[in-house]
Order: sequence, then structure tokens, then C-alpha cells
Amino acid sequence: AEFKAAMDLMRRLPPKLIETSLSNTLALVPDLVDDLLSSVDQPLKVMKCPETNKEFILCDYNRDGDSYRSPWTNKYSPPLDDGIVPPDELRRMELTANEAFNRYRELYYEGGVSSCYAWEIDGGFACAVAVLKTAGPAAMPLPEGEDPRRTTVSSGGWNAMHVVEGQVGADSKCKYKLTSTVTLTLDSEAKGMASKSDLSGSLSRSMEKEKTFDPRDPASHVANFGELIEEMEGRLRDALYEVYFGKTRQVVSSMRSADDERRAAQHNLMAEMMARKK
Repeated sequence: AEFKAAMDLMRRLPPKLIETSLSNTLALVPDLVDDLLSSVDQPLKVMKCPETNKEFILCDYNRDGDSYRSPWTNKYSPPLDDGIVPPDELRRMELTANEAFNRYRELYYEGGVSSCYAWEIDGGFACAVAVLKTAGPAAMPLPEGEDPRRTTVSSGGWNAMHVVEGQVGADSKCKYKLTSTVTLTLDSEAKGMASKSDLSGSLSRSMEKEKTFDPRDPASHVANFGELIEEMEGRLRDALYEVYFGKTRQVVSSMRSADDERRAAQHNLMAEMMARKK
């Protein structure tokens, strides 16, 4: 009952304050530390690989104790002698996935950081694909001649975590189960303007699909679940746009219409009423 109540509370609190909210909740129910830490999606963080100087994402799927495994070198930082690493076959798939999603990130996000981590499960494998894109604060004060509407977003972030489970079956077929969570945060504030807004939210969706793979090439799984992730991200983006931006526009329009025809009709009505008074 306590765990269910805590999860309900986490879902209702602002996603951008999830770390503070989780810390406060754990202080109230310390017995649920392990359960909550493994169930609540926290903001993704980035670290540089000591050997390659490349950035990678920190999450539960590459953590062992207080150390995190780099997908580039397969080594932990801080160093860990007995850290868990994927077997050779999954490691080759992991490298292929990191290369593929690095290109995917450049095409779709034009920046940010992505990381993939694979591990064994009963009857198959699992792979986590994390993508993080953040936007820094806009320059203040606004440059001369700059349209304020183009510089109101002071900071923002897109956190995407996709977890794929592959159950390998007969006849070179594999059943993929994808669970995706996306968290969006947008802060808007500009000097000289009275407006300030904070928009944040998260969505989780899942899907399953069976596909044929090449048993001689474990990396063929990457192409299969990569298609699922691409499709899922498109769905989540459209859903976020509709739920948050579409609903916001609907509320604003219900308070004050910007429709030219409706405004013209109101103007004509007012003019007619004034003429009658005369």
C-alpha cells in the first residue's frame, strides 16, 4: 500500500522536481529505497569517459555500486575490478547499437548525447537506449532587433529512455517488447517581459512486435528494435505536442479568441449597439 501510494505521488508531482520529490519521499518511507529507486525514472546525467573523452549517459543500466560503465571502453569509472559486463556477443551488439543510435541522434536531435547498454535475461537479451538533449539559457538581455517570441525559452530538456527485451524463439524469430518513457521540460523567462512559464511532463508507452533476425549476426537485432524505437519516439512526440501544447493553445483560445472573423463579428456587433444608442 505504501509503495503504491508513493508511486501515485511521484506521478502527480512536477517531473522537473522529481529528484527532490523522490528524496523527500524516501525520507518518509526509508524501507522503500530499493523499490522506488528502481521504479522511478530520474533525470539523465552525463559523464565523460576518462580514456576516450567521449560523453556517455549515467543510468541504472550501467551502474554497479557507485561506478558507471562506459559504453565506449566497457570499463567502469571509478574503476571497479569485478564490475558486471555483457558477454562478448552482446558486447558486439552493444557497440553496434551505440554507433547506430549516435547517427540517429545526430539526424533527429542535432546534438545531445545517446548511450546503449545491453545485458542478458532469461531466454534472450535486453538493451537500454537513452537519449538526452538539453537547451541552455538564452542570452540576456535580448539582442537588439531580436523578436522576443524567439528567445523566451530560457532552458529545456528532453529525456528519453527506451528499454527493449528480446525473447529469441524458433525459426529465427524474436519477440521484442519495448517500454519507453520521455520527459520534457521547458522554462520560459525573459528580462523586460512579465511572462514566465514552466512546462514539464512525461509519458510512458509500451509495444510488442515479433520480427525475423539473422542468427549469424547478433547486430541484426539493432535494426529490428531500432525501427520500434523510431516509431515509438514519433508517437510520444506527437502525444506530448497534443497534450501539452495543443491543450495550452485550446485554453488560451477559450479565454480570448485570436480568430479574425470572430473578432470582426464582435466589432460589428459593438458598432451596431453603439448606433442604436444614438
